[in-house]
Amino acid sequence: MNLKDRLLRIRLSLLNSRFPGSTKYWIREYESGGNSGSGSYGDLAHFKAKVLNEFVDKHQIDSVIEFGCGDGNQLSLSKYKSYIGLDIAPGAIKLCMSKFSEDKSKSFLLFQPEFFKPGTSLSADLTLSLDVIYHLVEFEKYELHLRQLFEASNEWVIIYGNNSDSFFTEPYSKPRKFTTWIEENLPEWSFEEIVNNEYPINSGDTVSWADFYIFRKLSLSKRRS
Repeated sequence: MNLKDRLLRIRLSLLNSRFPGSTKYWIREYESGGNSGSGSYGDLAHFKAKVLNEFVDKHQIDSVIEFGCGDGNQLSLSKYKSYIGLDIAPGAIKLCMSKFSEDKSKSFLLFQPEFFKPGTSLSADLTLSLDVIYHLVEFEKYELHLRQLFEASNEWVIIYGNNSDSFFTEPYSKPRKFTTWIEENLPEWSFEEIVNNEYPINSGDTVSWADFYIFRKLSLSKRRS
């Protein structure tokens, strides 16, 4: 057995023995007083907010839906006219509802993906998935997340993630090359742009392995180009 196979067996053993699955993991994380992690704080949070705020302003985005809003710290730096935050963790939704209790432009919903159907009344100009995809270790949840993310958008989708099939042994992370899946399964969408992280791995103390990937509905991309 080669090294890669041995590492895979170790990872699968961890998944089976200690990891309860991505949904239960994040519910427990917030129940125990956890937060959205270092990517939603400090320099990384300000970098992400700068990119998103400039994009929203440039393209005159009126409405945003975020799949996986977390504790709302990243959102506190954002400038959106109308925003809906979805999350599977009740603790995250409670934090957001408290933090933005006086902000009428923002709404939050406890999200159960298997019982969610985007439609005309629940859609937005822009949908977001920030630091979410590589935490969906189960393929069926990863695939459902992508389908719902794009179905809920009227024009734009932005993914902040690691677009690779890298191998990691920690049970709560599973990077995937999502651009390939989107190209093969959602041909009506066009990959428009990548915005590289200002704090890549090995660049200092504050780093992230994620970049911004921007997609646009193909009919609109052709019509307005």
